[in-house]
Amino acid sequence: MKNAMTLRLYNTLTRTKEDFAPLDPNNVRMYVCGPTVYDFAHIGNARPVIVFDVLFRLLRHIYGEQHVTYVRNITDVDDKINARAAAESISIRELTEKTARQFHDDIAALGVLPPTHEPRATDYVAQMIAINERLIAAGHAYAAEGHVLFDVSSKADYGKLARRSLDEMMAGARVEVAPYKKNPMDFVLWKPSSPEIPGWDSPWGRGRPGWHIECSAMSEALLGESFDIHGGGIDLVFPHHENEIAQSECAHHGLPLAKVWMHNGFLQVEGEKMSKSLGNFFTIRDLLNDWPGDVLRFNMLRTHYRQPLDWTLNGLKESWTILERWYQASASGYAARIPEGFLAALSDDLNTPQAFAELHKETPEAIVGGLILLGFSVEQEKITAKPPVDAEKISRAITARAEARKAKNFKESDRIRDELLAKGIVLKDSPTGTTWEVKR
Repeated sequence: MKNAMTLRLYNTLTRTKEDFAPLDPNNVRMYVCGPTVYDFAHIGNARPVIVFDVLFRLLRHIYGEQHVTYVRNITDVDDKINARAAAESISIRELTEKTARQFHDDIAALGVLPPTHEPRATDYVAQMIAINERLIAAGHAYAAEGHVLFDVSSKADYGKLARRSLDEMMAGARVEVAPYKKNPMDFVLWKPSSPEIPGWDSPWGRGRPGWHIECSAMSEALLGESFDIHGGGIDLVFPHHENEIAQSECAHHGLPLAKVWMHNGFLQVEGEKMSKSLGNFFTIRDLLNDWPGDVLRFNMLRTHYRQPLDWTLNGLKESWTILERWYQASASGYAARIPEGFLAALSDDLNTPQAFAELHKETPEAIVGGLILLGFSVEQEKITAKPPVDAEKISRAITARAEARKAKNFKESDRIRDELLAKGIVLKDSPTGTTWEVKR
């Protein structure tokens, strides 16, 4: 270990902040649920990627780069993928390869390190089948009509992560009612596939895995039956992570899947839930067209990872201004130094807002060291160069807005105006037409 400072992390399982003690300091192991690759990742998807990249960097700083193993998977078998490939009249493999490339390009622009391993679900189907067989043999799962289902009644502490009883979970969940289920809450480990969608031979017929079993198989294969940290968005606590715990612990004779469970909070845009119908739905690629990747990363980390994040235009402008000032101050080739107060803030459950507050008090070399540890480029030209504005795209949007106003569809015209405003494009209406300017 390079640093004696105690790392404390909030554990969703215990609802407390705990001193972190790895199972093996020579191999600190972390698993984070990755993307389902069927479309461009949106800015909400970027939050866990950035948050756990910071944790990965901090663990490498504390324990050494060779002593941290980080697994972030790719889900490349899913009903959304099947539907999108059919809609685009392309093969499922072509869709997932294209979308995975887009994801990698986008997060690289956000300063995200590649994980140690990035398994694809389709490469671990044999392991998924093997876990299902173990669960059936142990009485925790059953086969019915080509399906394999986990019997939630077989695990007395099912619901311990979500802290809800079976009745409460059933009341709040969208449960698929099926005649072959013993209990409505029993979840799918394996399901049959029709000829036109992906499928693998199994003891229960040709089929494909359920969503939850994928992560259990990949984490077991690459990190072992029990590891240190499991992360993801707060939306994954139930049912995904709850079900991962249930199936993995039952397949491993009760051994805990992970010691620490970490979850980042929700992201909204300008005070509202992100939605295509509201016109405030932004992909990472959309935002990278208008803002440097470092600005997006910095804006994400100015809010503590466990808190809800309100993604706003004003916030982005502030982030740009702060980074520009820091990059200018550190442009003289200062030797990097990581300040103690900055590292103490990060070691206190990744308190990045406090870490930035510490940098505001520091010298240029400390600012450089802190930013480099957090994954920023600290290259002046990357932050001062204004990204190009797609004038043709803006012109098309103005034309569409004019047509909506002519049709008295003011809701649509307002939506287009607000969408442009969120990107820093201000429209000015006059008797001679509409002009625009960039406000950043």
